[in-house]
Amino acid sequence: MFLIGIVASLIGVAIALAIDWFPVNAADSTKDIDTLYDVLMIVSVPIFVLVMTVAIYSVVRYRARPGDMGDGAPIHGNTRLEVVWVAVPTIIVTALAIYAWIVLDDVEAAKPNELKVTVVSQQFTWRFEYPQYGKVSSTQLYLPKDRPVKFDVISKDVLHSFWVPSFRLKTDAVPGLTTYIRLTPSRLGTYDVVCAELCGLGHSTMRQTAHVIEPPAFDDWVKKQKAAGGGSGGGVPPSTEPEPGSSADSGANTIPAG
Repeated sequence: MFLIGIVASLIGVAIALAIDWFPVNAADSTKDIDTLYDVLMIVSVPIFVLVMTVAIYSVVRYRARPGDMGDGAPIHGNTRLEVVWVAVPTIIVTALAIYAWIVLDDVEAAKPNELKVTVVSQQFTWRFEYPQYGKVSSTQLYLPKDRPVKFDVISKDVLHSFWVPSFRLKTDAVPGLTTYIRLTPSRLGTYDVVCAELCGLGHSTMRQTAHVIEPPAFDDWVKKQKAAGGGSGGGVPPSTEPEPGSSADSGANTIPAG
């Protein structure tokens, strides 16, 4: 039983690590998050396989034979075994929680020269405001490459969830509250912005585009928005063409609508 479990665990872990679960990395924190996900898979797959192996073995080995209508032999629980199977998962889950907290705490740490973006969600649209530049706002998200960003996320109606898969991080938009995430875009290109919380009949259409552009191009875009009185952020500046191999070039950032 344990030999089968070990072999199945190794095969399961290999398959889990071979699958490309996420779109292209477009923020500096994504590698740490992807590593955390891989660690969770490495730990979770053997535990799942172990439980299923024992369960299947027990069902097959100790099943009632045809015609056997008698009761099974009375047994008493094994205290030592029960302590072990409670203590070990508790230790594993606690260790993983501490590791995840360390990663999240590092990602959410404030950084100098942060760009502040207010993300306004409303059935079924996104709007992005840049309070450091006055009344500049856009229906598309523009970010300068390699500059830390703090997103303050609000909702005008129901629960939404702001998520850019290539940035990995997401946060719920809760009516009456302001939530936030921090990240630093590190790759030029265009990436999907999606709502990850079922928010009504038009939920699957609540999508927008994030443009990561060079800092000078971002400054030019801000000037044009100011000149237009805030504007709506329609077109992408000519200098924002994605790098070869980026998500915009390969389409790797596209995920199915929720």
